[in-house]
Amino acid sequence: MTPDDRREHLRTSMSATVKVEHETLGNFVFGTRDISDGGVFIAIEDQQFAPQLGDKVTVQVQGLPIEAPILYMMVRRKTPEGYGLQFADSNP
Repeated sequence: MTPDDRREHLRTSMSATVKVEHETLGNFVFGTRDISDGGVFIAIEDQQFAPQLGDKVTVQVQGLPIEAPILYMMVRRKTPEGYGLQFADSNP
């Protein structure tokens, strides 16, 4: 691992539609770019979603034959293309 590459988990490309809920910003629907054991990257495209690093969100995969569980996540990284979200145990 190089000093600039601090990733702990191997990433796998994954295209899914997810609903992201932020306490003050509201609900949004995004596509994912990749997933790992540590989290998921959401591509924001041109939507007005601008959370702060460290903000908590909930994420739920859409379009499955059954309702997917709601996952608690934290905003950990921002790029021009989107946000890296880290899995969290709960949303205190």
